Amino acid sequence: MSERPLLQYPAFVRLWIADAVSCLGMFVVPLAVQFIMIDTLGADQADIGIVRAAQWVPTLLFGLVAGVWLDRIRRRPVLIVANALSAVVLATIGAMALNGTLTVPGMAALVFGLGTATVFFHAAHQTYLPSLVPLTLLPRASARIEQTMTAAESVGPLVAGALIRVASAPLAVLVNALTYAISAVITLTIRQPESPPQKRPDRRVGRDLAEGARWVYTHRILAPYAVGLHLWFFFHSLVTTLYVFYASQDLGLGSLAVGITLACAGVTGVLGAGLAPRLAERFGVGTMCVLSDWLTPLAYLGVFAAPAGGAGVAVLCVAYAINGVGMGLKGPLELSYRNAVTPLHLRGRMNSTIRTFNWSMLAISGPLAGFLAVWWGNRATIALAVVGLVVAACVVTFSPFRRAVMPGTDDPVTAT
Repeated sequence: MSERPLLQYPAFVRLWIADAVSCLGMFVVPLAVQFIMIDTLGADQADIGIVRAAQWVPTLLFGLVAGVWLDRIRRRPVLIVANALSAVVLATIGAMALNGTLTVPGMAALVFGLGTATVFFHAAHQTYLPSLVPLTLLPRASARIEQTMTAAESVGPLVAGALIRVASAPLAVLVNALTYAISAVITLTIRQPESPPQKRPDRRVGRDLAEGARWVYTHRILAPYAVGLHLWFFFHSLVTTLYVFYASQDLGLGSLAVGITLACAGVTGVLGAGLAPRLAERFGVGTMCVLSDWLTPLAYLGVFAAPAGGAGVAVLCVAYAINGVGMGLKGPLELSYRNAVTPLHLRGRMNSTIRTFNWSMLAISGPLAGFLAVWWGNRATIALAVVGLVVAACVVTFSPFRRAVMPGTDDPVTAT
């Protein structure tokens, strides 16, 4: 291609580095927090589901408003404050766990604060990235960010598992707090001027929210994609909420073994994200995203069938390797496509609308997963998730989204 290499865009490079640092911590904290709850607080699946829901409730409260707000202001300061707040919250969790003052309600309250920071961070990040590189390089830039995340996904659980085994889960959370603080400092060094938001004196929050939702859910291609993605998030979360408890209590795996299985998704995710732009150019964005949606239920079928002990570790590693390929392919392509077909003044609201409904699914499915696991058992709940993920894959497979391709730079829809 004739475009300048991504490394020649310093602002993107610094954001990339900041993401690399914070992503490492991002994949340390879920494992560490769940082991704090299981080993230190004596939590069961229902408690874990409630705390997980607390992480996503801020999306219900602030998600749509965040999109409207971020279409009116510059995004870099939001990224800095969100990372700093995440660092403070995680440091508090680690310190309270170490001195024995942490409780399940206290964990839920702190995780709610972490979720609030996450809502505003992702709303800002998804809209900020397209302003740092040309539209023609956006799929590659998104793929590099996705590769960074999936690489961290392979290293983070291993680091967490090792720290938990050698030291403690609270120490792993404190390390996570440091990564967010470093990321905030790096983002602070980005000097590229950000385009000022468009000023419209007649803007109303309700009208802006409706405009963003109307763009997503009346769009011929974005609408079925969004519905399928919402279903994917709901049923995917049934598995992720229970996985650490299921693997440690039902299959008898230690923290390091659990970390190894999760790390497999990161390893293959890097490969998937690296191949995503070229495969999309050859076969189309929609085709590759649909393929990835079918890989998820296949992977979780392996999780459902995994036996206890060493054989279970092998099966879970294969399952998460398959899942990683799907996640690596899907992430950068779908984000690039929806940004490319959305006008600049709507991108914040478009991303926040989709993300709000996605994460709202997590707020609902988190406690539901815990209660279903208590009533039916972990395996039965995972089986339900597999069936639901097949339904989600069917929604996008039998829709116009399967034929989606990246628009050209002269496409009038992408003009900004």
